[in-house]
Amino acid sequence: MLWDVDYTLVSADGLGTRLYQVVFREMFGRELTAVAPKAGRTDRAIIGDTLALAGVSRAHVDDFLAVLARVAADGAVPAQVRPMAGAAEAIAALASPGLRQSVLTGNIKPLAALKLGLAGLSDHLDLDAGAYGDAHEVRAELVPVARQAASQAYGVDFGGWSTVLVGDTPLDVEAARASGARAVAVATGSYSAAELAAAGADAVLPDLTDTALVLAAVTGRAYSR
Repeated sequence: MLWDVDYTLVSADGLGTRLYQVVFREMFGRELTAVAPKAGRTDRAIIGDTLALAGVSRAHVDDFLAVLARVAADGAVPAQVRPMAGAAEAIAALASPGLRQSVLTGNIKPLAALKLGLAGLSDHLDLDAGAYGDAHEVRAELVPVARQAASQAYGVDFGGWSTVLVGDTPLDVEAARASGARAVAVATGSYSAAELAAAGADAVLPDLTDTALVLAAVTGRAYSR
């Protein structure tokens, strides 16, 4: 099971944008005035477009990612990160020997780890079995990365619906559909339940507060009380 991070598990109050600003200032000696659209996209894609908006060559993307990883790992940028309602309970309820949980996120790994740690959501998530936003510009390309990492860790084939993606954007749904995974969408970000259903999600939740409903959506079983 692969969780998206931002607005699925946590609300980070613009931490990623502030980190971009710090890194840009350090690298180029001036202020960053605009950040490219972020919802559902990877850091690699966002940074490339953000640099282009600032008149900077995309050739600097890898250097920017390296500095971003260092700054995020330092934890020195002020952050107010909170868990989304029901996230901790859902993660705990899904923790079982037969179900492995990690993340598939547009964040680079140090930033994802920082956000999840600050939100108190690190338990039960194997961050080494996920995929992160430095691996590719296209989110769907992260799914095989995560599957390979999980297969190496657990010796199990996670093809088809044995992989479940949970996220809050149409790009999360698209990544699941492109890779044959099950797509569970939560309308806790900037997209409505109707928009997520239209994107082709296999199940759509209003949020994560009903743990039984989350379990039913993830497993594909009928929901019952």
